[in-house]
Amino acid sequence: MPTLSDNDATRQLVGFPAKFTPEIEARAHAIIARMRQRLLGAAISVYDSYNDLAVGFGSSDRVSDVIFSIAVFPRWVSLFLVGGPKLDDPKSLLKGQGSTVRHIALAGPQSLDDPDVIAVMDQGLTLAETPIDPAAPGGLVIKSISAKQRPRRPGDHSTS
Repeated sequence: MPTLSDNDATRQLVGFPAKFTPEIEARAHAIIARMRQRLLGAAISVYDSYNDLAVGFGSSDRVSDVIFSIAVFPRWVSLFLVGGPKLDDPKSLLKGQGSTVRHIALAGPQSLDDPDVIAVMDQGLTLAETPIDPAAPGGLVIKSISAKQRPRRPGDHSTS
């Protein structure tokens, strides 16, 4: 895949959610923007995959350095936390049974301001092998765009 300028990558990231319903598109944009504000210095990796749109936040654009991901699905947007099984979760916010990742479905960007969500995110940042340096330049990389994708809108059975 050719290297994109930051402006080109930003334009692509802005365009990817348009494949979803207007409600999910707006939610995705707002949540991604809130994560970018919260995680200054994060390297952002974007995967427009077969199943979903995934936007990873980490100390570099390597998969192994991702700490959080926002995944956009046709009916919801989720926050994925790497290391989720190790996190203290007294309110049982974290869902899933994976050995390395747990997720929280987000009603909107305001969900990221919930003190319980902030608490698990803070733990995720603390446990990260390679922390995000807020003074780092960060960056945005489009890692992959799947040629074939599941329908992005409920009831749409065509594929891209």
